[in-house]
Amino acid sequence: MKLGRRVLRSYRDAPNEFSQQLFEHLPTRYNAIARILSLGQDSRWRASMVERVVGARPGLVLDVACGPGAVTRRLAQKTTARIIGLDLSAAMLARGQADIAHAHLGDRVSLVRARGEDLPFSDSVFDALTFTYLLRYVSDPAATLREMARVVKPGGPIASLEFCVPPLGWRRVAWWTYTRILLPTGGLLLGGRPWFDAGRFLGPSISRHYRRYSLEWTREAWSRAGIDHVEVRTMSLGGGVVISGYRRDG
Repeated sequence: MKLGRRVLRSYRDAPNEFSQQLFEHLPTRYNAIARILSLGQDSRWRASMVERVVGARPGLVLDVACGPGAVTRRLAQKTTARIIGLDLSAAMLARGQADIAHAHLGDRVSLVRARGEDLPFSDSVFDALTFTYLLRYVSDPAATLREMARVVKPGGPIASLEFCVPPLGWRRVAWWTYTRILLPTGGLLLGGRPWFDAGRFLGPSISRHYRRYSLEWTREAWSRAGIDHVEVRTMSLGGGVVISGYRRDG
């Protein structure tokens, strides 16, 4: 997939379809390569997000944008809950299904193919919900947040992990250098052209997202979606952000 104006226009106009194309050839070694390219931070970020919901001892959890199931499996390992992982990519779900079977978690984990902005569940079904790296791939982040809050029981915890843009200064410069130069190069060396393309896309897409939807806008959108006690925690010098809260009563 060649990256240029046409690709970025496709990302803007049809983010669901674009994300499926982008991730189609990544699942086989996704978790291992993502861990290396994030310098080990990705696993720490995911663990921090999961900790936001496991304390509530949920019985049924929805993991949206689950990819090959790293968070889904962690939720199953950290709780006694039944977990439903949901993603739009058939390739990612196939990889996740194999990993879940290998981990002997098939009795408590189910995977569903669907869109995060159009969940195939009734209102107030889940005790908790997580979502990972989702909002850059939907047309309307605010509507998607409302849709996810809809399926959580009042008082249930909701937590997310997203990439972020560090504040101005040396941290921003280091982040820009890493995402524009080192990340694509590392992706090419470790995973070939598909990872090179994903690496080239990642930094510009994060910058574009936050130019349109700032972190403060995102916090307010969570509140408008019916989520209370919203907590924003930036991580790794601002390169990642974990946001959490609780579905509003009533």
